[in-house]
Amino acid sequence: MGAYRCDTHPAPIPYNYYMQTQSEKAKRFRELHQRSSAFIIPNPWDIGSARLLAHLGFEALATTSVGYAFSVGKRDHAISRDEMIAHAASIVRATDLPVSADLENGFGDDPETVATTIRMAAAAGLAGCSIEDSTNRPGDPIYAFDYAVDRIRAASEAVRSLTVPFTLTARSENYLHGRRDLDDTIRRLNAFQDAGADVLYAPGISDMNEVATLVRSVDRPVNMNAGIQGVHFELAELSKVGVKRVSVGGALSRIALATCIRAATEMRDRGTFTFVDEPITSREISEMFAPLSS
Repeated sequence: MGAYRCDTHPAPIPYNYYMQTQSEKAKRFRELHQRSSAFIIPNPWDIGSARLLAHLGFEALATTSVGYAFSVGKRDHAISRDEMIAHAASIVRATDLPVSADLENGFGDDPETVATTIRMAAAAGLAGCSIEDSTNRPGDPIYAFDYAVDRIRAASEAVRSLTVPFTLTARSENYLHGRRDLDDTIRRLNAFQDAGADVLYAPGISDMNEVATLVRSVDRPVNMNAGIQGVHFELAELSKVGVKRVSVGGALSRIALATCIRAATEMRDRGTFTFVDEPITSREISEMFAPLSS
C-alpha cells in the first residue's frame, strides 16, 4: 500500500525517521495551520490505527473521544478525564506525529477544571487539544454564552502558561445538538477567538455555503468535520473557501466497527466467511508496523 500523497505539498518525512521533542512537534503542528491550503488530520481510536495512519503519510493526528469510548465498550462521554488523558498519551507515544486531543468539554463545568485539563494534556505530550461548549446534559446541552467564553478564556490562560506552543481549538457544538443557528455559532466562535483560542471548530455544519460564511466571519484557522454521514465534502472545496484543517471525528472507528458487524452477521446468519477475502493481509499490516519494532 502506497503512502498518502497531497498534490500541493511534498511527501512528508516518514514518522519514524527521527524523534522530535514535544516543543518541536507542537511548533510543526502550528505551522500546518499557516499553509495556504487545508491539511487532513485523521482521527485514530487506538495505537494500531494511529500507527497505520502515520505509515500512510499523514502529518498530524487527532484523537476521537467517541471512537476511543467505543473501542473499550463504552458510550460516548462515559470516559473519565484520567482515562482520556492516558489514552491520548498512548497515541502520542505511538508515532512521531503531532497529536491533538478531543477533550470534550474539559471534563467539568467550571473554568478552573478546564484549565487543569489543559495542563494535564500538555503533560501528556500533546501538541494541542479541543474544548467544546457542550454541557453533556440532554435538557441543557450548551453552556450559556458568557460562561462558555469564560471557560475558553481559562483554557487559553493555561495554554499561555505552558513552555510549549500548544494549540487550543475551541468548539461550538450548536449543530450537533439541533441548534442550526449559524449566527449564534459565529458569535460564539468570535468570542472564543477573542478569549485566546488558536483554532475554531463548529462540528455538524453540512452546507458548503455556511462553511464559507463561517470562515469569512472569523480570524483564526477553521477546522471542519468531513466525517458526517450523508455529507460528501472534498478537501479541495473546503480548502478553496479557506478551511485550514479537516478532520473526520469518529468516522474511521465507525467504519471499522461496521465492518466487524457485517462480518459477524454473515457468520451468524449465513454460516459463511466471505469477509476473509478483504483486500489486505496480515502480512501487509505487519509490514506497516515493522519499523516500530526494529
